[in-house]
Parts: sequence; C-alpha cells; structure tokens
Amino acid sequence: MKAAPFAYVRPGRLDDVLGELAGGDGKVLAGGQSLVPVLAMRLGRPGTLVDITAVPELTAAGPEQDGYRIGAAVRQRAVEHDRSARAVPLIGMAMPFVGHRELRSRGTVCGSLAHADPAAELPAVACCAQATVELAGPAGRRSMPAEEFVTGAMTTAAGPEDVVVAVTFPHARPGEGFGFAEIARRHGDFALAGVVTRVRVGDDGAVTEARLTGFGISDRAVTRDVTPLLTEHEDDLRPATAALADEVVDTGGDTHGSTGYRRRLFGVLAARELSRALHRARDRKERS
Repeated sequence: MKAAPFAYVRPGRLDDVLGELAGGDGKVLAGGQSLVPVLAMRLGRPGTLVDITAVPELTAAGPEQDGYRIGAAVRQRAVEHDRSARAVPLIGMAMPFVGHRELRSRGTVCGSLAHADPAAELPAVACCAQATVELAGPAGRRSMPAEEFVTGAMTTAAGPEDVVVAVTFPHARPGEGFGFAEIARRHGDFALAGVVTRVRVGDDGAVTEARLTGFGISDRAVTRDVTPLLTEHEDDLRPATAALADEVVDTGGDTHGSTGYRRRLFGVLAARELSRALHRARDRKERS
C-alpha cells in the first residue's frame, strides 16, 4: 500500500512546529522509522507531516547539569557514538539491541519513546533510569517522569498538539551498577522479554536502592522497586524473581512464546542482571 495524501512542512522554529500541530491533524516526523510504516499501511492518515529536523533546539545532545539531554531530532546512532553518553551506562548497554545499525542511523531516541512500543528497549531504559521527558504544547512546556509519560501500548501522555522536546537521563553516580538483557528471535527483533536493572550501594557495599524494569511482558514497560528482594535474597535471587514474574508478566501468548515461557525468560534474566548490577555497583564504589 501507499500512504494517503498529506501535506509536508519543515519549520525552523519550535513555535512554528506547534503552530502547524494546532488543530490536531498534524503528525511529528523526526526519524520516520516508526511513522513511515504506519503511513504506508494507512493505519494513520495525518493531514500534515511536521518535520522537526530543522529546529536547532531539537538537534542537540550532550551533558547538562541535570544529566545527559537528548533533543527530539537526535539520531540513535549519534547517541551511540557520543563519548559523553557514557555517563549513562544503560544507554550504551541497550543501544546495540535497538533494531539494526541502519535503522539507528535514522531513528531517534525521543521517537522511540513517543512510539511507546511495549517491547522497545529505550522506553524501558528511560523508566529504569528515571529519565525526564520534556514536552511542549498549547499550554506551554512541561516535564514528567518517563514512567508517567508512557501510559499504555503505543500510547503516551503527549496530546495531538504536543511535541516531545527532549529526554534527560541522569548521570550514573558512584556506587551505581547497571544491567541489561533481552531475548529475541533474531538480533534486531523486538524482545520476547527483557530487563533493565539499576542498583545502588552504600559505603559498606550494602544495597540502598534497586530498580528493575521489564519490557515485552505487558502493555508497557513495568518498573518495580526491588530493594527488599535484593537485600533479602542476594545469594539466591531466582525463586524471588520467578515470583515477581508471576506478578508482572501479563502479556498474552502468541506464536513466538506463551505467557509461561515469557515468565520463565523474565525470571532468569531478572535474577542474572540484578546480580550483575550489584557486582558492578560494588566495583564502582571501590574505585570511587
């Protein structure tokens, strides 16, 4: 199929982008890796595509006081090769699993968040890292946690007249360790199940905070505070993560794997990556 007819504009200012989106019949175009297939299959028929790649404010990425900030038009491949992005280890861990290199050369980080696929890596990373999403719309600018931004499968808190401006990931701190893993049918496919972990330890090496985010297991990335789980079951996490899997994995089975299979995947990955994150956190603490 071919896309239904649409108008195309490429404003040079954010205010002009918002003006083009006024009325709710426009659709933001950044990398197009999610949008173009939707248009081709006529699952979406916007009246106007608003290309945001000419807005200077949206094309910058780099460290700021609050963390590593990524503008809405910044390509995933650019972030993948940006040395300053190493201050957020989870980005480097997850990015090689986001599609294929050719897709990352066009796709954007904020576009992946806005698309909100339940099996996508970057929304899960943003939730686990407690990233902040910045939006602009008719009522002005506002920011919200990534966990609140994604509200369901392919659904976010952004309205039809809003545009995602940027996402900011907090820098890793001394005593923090991270883990990332997923299982997919082929490299580059969306995950059947995946986990993102972040663990923080104190001066004595004891766990002070542990977060785990699962993706590909529900209608959105699911985040849990698992500090008690890690402090009480550090030597044998598998039974505890298996029980957690029964609670959080609620996606229906399909031809690629049943619900029970995904629960087993999640339980194993969660136990392994929590353990790895804990060891990395203690190593970082010792070196700091």
